[in-house]
Amino acid sequence: MSRQGVAQRLPRLLSLVPYLRAHPGVPVAEAAADFGVDERQLRKDLELLWMCGLPGYGPGDLVDLSFAGDTVDVVFDAGLTRPLRLTTTEATALLVALRMLHQTAGVVDSDAVGRAIAKVEAAVGEAAGPGGLVTVESGIGERDTTAVVRRALDRGRALRIVYFTAGRDAVSRRDVDPMRLVVSGGRGYLEAWCRRAEDVRMFRLDRVEQAEELDEPARAHPEARPVDVSHGLFSPRAEHRYAVLELDPDAHWVAEYYPVDEVRTGSGELVEGDPPPGAPDPVPAAAGDDRLRVLLRFADDDWLVRLVLGLGGAARIVEPPELATAVRERAREALRIADASP
Repeated sequence: MSRQGVAQRLPRLLSLVPYLRAHPGVPVAEAAADFGVDERQLRKDLELLWMCGLPGYGPGDLVDLSFAGDTVDVVFDAGLTRPLRLTTTEATALLVALRMLHQTAGVVDSDAVGRAIAKVEAAVGEAAGPGGLVTVESGIGERDTTAVVRRALDRGRALRIVYFTAGRDAVSRRDVDPMRLVVSGGRGYLEAWCRRAEDVRMFRLDRVEQAEELDEPARAHPEARPVDVSHGLFSPRAEHRYAVLELDPDAHWVAEYYPVDEVRTGSGELVEGDPPPGAPDPVPAAAGDDRLRVLLRFADDDWLVRLVLGLGGAARIVEPPELATAVRERAREALRIADASP
């Protein structure tokens, strides 16, 4: 179910007319792609624009559009000719995001991102004032890792990596036969045949602590099949379990960041998803509560416990009860250790 709301739709509506003026005769499908929505949503936006305009709100006061086949033009813009301007805070947030994107391994056109960064910096520089911009220095190790991986791929060589597995909170050394570099969800991954697991594995590049090209060719594995990442890296499996998490507003981002099967409001309204057969039915919180109840699949108990502990009380496990108990016990132990420290 879509969560399109005023906060997302209004900026798009205000930007549509300047965009259409700059792209006369643009196909509706192309405009929808540029705004990151589907064609149906964009047509709804265009229909709403027909009811927007200047005081008087008569035929000569409202925005007028012209459709020819699958293209659209602006006949009368009702004064909506200037695109939205970013505040210093908004521009700074955009720069942080662009710089992180620029440093992400495997970005298709990093030069284009670099040019966008330069344009935003030039536009916001004077308004921001001294110290107004944020500099992001992270990602250096990932870039170095990516360079080693690319070189091994080009030469057809095997790799030895030291890898941190977040799900088990463990570091391991593995010899792998690299297959390709993949970008999914804004992160870079090495897809490779892991000789220890004897199967294809995806290694997040920012979790590769060391990467060394070996003086031996990568081995061929006819049974290796590339992972389908068209719908993301997470693929539900029969062995995965379900957890019901209760999220305070500060932790609502969990429902966006992790793949969830169901999201409910405090009043019990189903916001997103459709629970699969056999999944527990989340009991809604008190009516009017601003918390969310989400149905989350997980493969590792320790990973889920650490996730909830890391949210600092903004999330609670409702089901399974044994993991809710594990969270409480670890939290008590952490407090005991902290109280005992000098």
